[in-house]
Amino acid sequence: MSEDKNKQTPTPGRGDYDANNIQALEGLEAVRKRPGMYIGSTDTKGLHHLVYEVIDNSIDEHLAGHCTHIETIIHPDNSISVKDNGRGIPVGMHDKLQKSALEVVMTVLHAGGKFDKDTYKVSGGLHGVGVSCVNALSSHLKAEVHREGKIYMQEYQRGKPMTDVAEIGTTEKRGTIVTFSPDPEILEDLVYSYTVLAARIRELAFLNKGLHLTLTDEREKKEDGEFPKEVFYSEGGLREFVEYLDESRTKIIERPIHVTGEKDNVQVEVAMQYNTSYSENLHSYVNNINTRDGGTHVSGFRRAVNHIFKKYGEDNKFFSKLKFTIAGEDFREGLTAVVSVKVPEPQFKGQTKGELGNSEVVAIVSGCVREALGHYLEENPKEAKRIIDKVILAATARHAARKAREMVQRKNVLSGTGLPGKLSDCSSKDPAASEIYLVEGDSAGGTAKQGRDRFFQAILPLRGKILNVEKAMEHKIYENEEIKNMFTALGVSIEEKDGERFLNTEKLRYHKIVIMCDADVDGSHIVTLILTFFFRYMRPLIENGYVYIAAPPLYLVKKGKQFQYCWNEEERVAAVKALGKGNDNSVGIQRYKGLGEMNAEQLWDTTMDPDTRTLRRVTIVDAVEADRVFSMLMGDEVPPRRAFIEANAIYANVDA
Repeated sequence: MSEDKNKQTPTPGRGDYDANNIQALEGLEAVRKRPGMYIGSTDTKGLHHLVYEVIDNSIDEHLAGHCTHIETIIHPDNSISVKDNGRGIPVGMHDKLQKSALEVVMTVLHAGGKFDKDTYKVSGGLHGVGVSCVNALSSHLKAEVHREGKIYMQEYQRGKPMTDVAEIGTTEKRGTIVTFSPDPEILEDLVYSYTVLAARIRELAFLNKGLHLTLTDEREKKEDGEFPKEVFYSEGGLREFVEYLDESRTKIIERPIHVTGEKDNVQVEVAMQYNTSYSENLHSYVNNINTRDGGTHVSGFRRAVNHIFKKYGEDNKFFSKLKFTIAGEDFREGLTAVVSVKVPEPQFKGQTKGELGNSEVVAIVSGCVREALGHYLEENPKEAKRIIDKVILAATARHAARKAREMVQRKNVLSGTGLPGKLSDCSSKDPAASEIYLVEGDSAGGTAKQGRDRFFQAILPLRGKILNVEKAMEHKIYENEEIKNMFTALGVSIEEKDGERFLNTEKLRYHKIVIMCDADVDGSHIVTLILTFFFRYMRPLIENGYVYIAAPPLYLVKKGKQFQYCWNEEERVAAVKALGKGNDNSVGIQRYKGLGEMNAEQLWDTTMDPDTRTLRRVTIVDAVEADRVFSMLMGDEVPPRRAFIEANAIYANVDA
C-alpha cells in the first residue's frame, strides 16, 4: 500500500479550519478586537491618542470656520471631557440608517462629515473612525450636543447605545461635549499625564493661530485651592512655534523665515530658524496631525532647501574652495523647522497617520518653499551669508566625522571581533533573548558582572559622564571612547545612502539595552547624557522599544533577619513602621549612595533579576517636546534650564 504524500494530516491540538473559523466582526467589534490598528497601541501612547481623536473633531470645526474655543478637562477619576463651541453634531434622523446622526457618528465606522467636501474642506479625522473608536474603547461615553437652542444627549457602554438620543433641555449655547472613560479591559494604562496632553494642546494652538484651547486637571488642587489650568493661544502661529522650540538654542538669524502658499487647494505653511546646534529638528503636520514619519510634504521641503541654498552658494562662489561636495544634510544642520500642510484628501499610511503619501504634495511644497527662500536670500544677504557659513562648517564637520567613523569601523575589523575590551558579553547569540547593561563606573560594573546571568546578560561599564552630544561637533562624538564602545558593543553603525545618513540596526546584538546608574543626582545626570545620545544618534532603538532604564533601590530597611528594599521615601517610612512595629529605633536603614554599595546578590535581587526587577521602557510620546527638553537640559542657555528645574524638581537648589 503506497503512501499518499499529498494527503494532509490534521495537526493535533490545532483543530479543524472551516467556515466556522471565519469571524465576521460587526460594528465596533473590530476596534475592540484589534485596538492597535486604530490607536497605535494600548499603552500610555494609545491612552492619550483617544483624547487627540476627540480634540481633532473639534479642531476640524475650527478649520471649517465654526469653532473658536476648545476645552479639555481631566476629571478626578481620569475620565476626559472635550467641549467646543462648534455647530454641534447633527441629531436629526439619518435617512439611510434610520438612526439619529449623532448615534451614527458615535457607533458606525467610516461615518461622519469628513467625507463631505462641502462640510469640511480639510480634516484631520481622515478615516471617519476617530470618535467611534474612542466610543468603542471606552467603558462609558456621554455625548451632549447643544444645537439650535436645544440640548441632546446619548450615553454608550463599550460602544453600544444605552438609550436613544434624548432632548434634555434648552440652551443659548452651541457645540459638542464628549465625556469618556477609557476601558480597563482594553487599555493597559488609565492615568493621563497632564504634561503630555498639555504638549499636544500647545502644539495645536501654534498650528491654529487665533484658536483658544484650555486644559484643566481636576485630580488635585493647587495650594491656592484652584485646579491646574492653562490657556493656549497663539497669534503668530508657526513662527512662534519655532521660537518656542528654539528658546534654548543660540539663533544665527534674527527671525524665523516664514513661508505660506497655496496650490490646487493644498495650503502650505513653513517656519524655519537656523541655530548653532548640530542637529536637524524638523516637525511636520498634515491637517494638524503630527506626521512623525514625515512623507511627501517633508520630501518637498528638503528638496527645496537643498536646491535653493546650493544654488545660492554656487552662484556666489561660497563653495569654490571646498575640497569635498556639499551634501543635503549640511543645509539642514542646526535647522529647526515646522512644515504644515492642509490637504483636502490626504492619503496616510495607517490609521495613526504617521506618514503622508500624496505624491502631488512634493512639488507643491517644494515650489512654495523655493520661491519664498529665493526672495529671502536675495533680500537678506547678511543672514544668507551666516547660513552659508553654517553650512560650510557642517560640511567640514561631516567630512571629519565620516573619517572618524571609518577609523572606528576599520579598527574593529582589524581587531577581529571588534568588541570593546571592557564588555563582558553574554553567551547567547540571539538578540531577542539578550540584554546589555550600560553601567555607571567600573566598580558597579564589576558587581553587575558577578551578579548577572551570564547566559543572556552582558555588562558594559561606562567611565564617568559621557560626552554631552548636544554641545559637541559630530567628529568629536566618534572620537569619544565611551561612545565608541557603545556603538561597537551594540553592533550598530551610522551609514549613508543616497546622500542621507541612517542608523543600520541589522547587526544589533541585544534587544534590551538597560541604562543602570546610581539612584542619585549624578546618576540622573548620566542617564540624561546617555538618553540625549540615544535620542540624537540612535533614535530607532528607542522607537523600537529596545531602550530601558533600571530602577535600583534607595534603601535597605532591616530588622534581624527581616528586610525590605525601598525605592522612595514613602516606601522607607512604611517599611520602618511595618518592621519596627511601633519601635522605629529597632530598625536599621541603609541608604545606597551608589550601585557599588550593593553586593552582587543584592544587585541581582533588586535590579537585574527578570522576576523581581523593575525596568522603565523609554518611549517617545511627543518627539517635539522631547527635542525641546533635551535641548533645554543639555544646551548652552542657562535661564530656560533653571526655570525648568525649579518648576519640576522636588527639591530645587539651582546654581547657575
